[in-house]
Amino acid sequence: MTELDWNHLLRQQLDYPVRRRLDGLTDDEYFFEPALDCCSVRPRGTGTAPLLGGAGAMTIDFAVPEPDPPPITTIAWRLGHVIVGVLAMRNASHFGRTATDYMSFEYAATADEALAQLDAELATWIAGVESLGEDGLARPCGEAEGPYA
Repeated sequence: MTELDWNHLLRQQLDYPVRRRLDGLTDDEYFFEPALDCCSVRPRGTGTAPLLGGAGAMTIDFAVPEPDPPPITTIAWRLGHVIVGVLAMRNASHFGRTATDYMSFEYAATADEALAQLDAELATWIAGVESLGEDGLARPCGEAEGPYA
């Protein structure tokens, strides 16, 4: 039986399904609100959410604690979450990226800008994962204990 190359599989998994499905995303699709009171990324000063994150011209909507039921989110909001919370913050803690968080990040004002941000963070993550090799993927990488370290 051939041993799996987990490092390669992880990198490949992120490259194709995550990014390539977003090719051609338009600004109308990026900001489309399919229902009332969606969480989104909005020009500074126009958001009405209880908590607005972001350091630049755009802010991202949040509420703490999250409402029940949670609001529907736009593609802009979901990309902001993936770019910052899933990739950029982890790139900072694991691969030397400048520290950032939801409040200090400069969110994209267009779909093309968001995709460029996603590409940059994915490239950092993929290069970082590749640099770990197989053995590095098995080492604990954080302060947590147990299977989530």
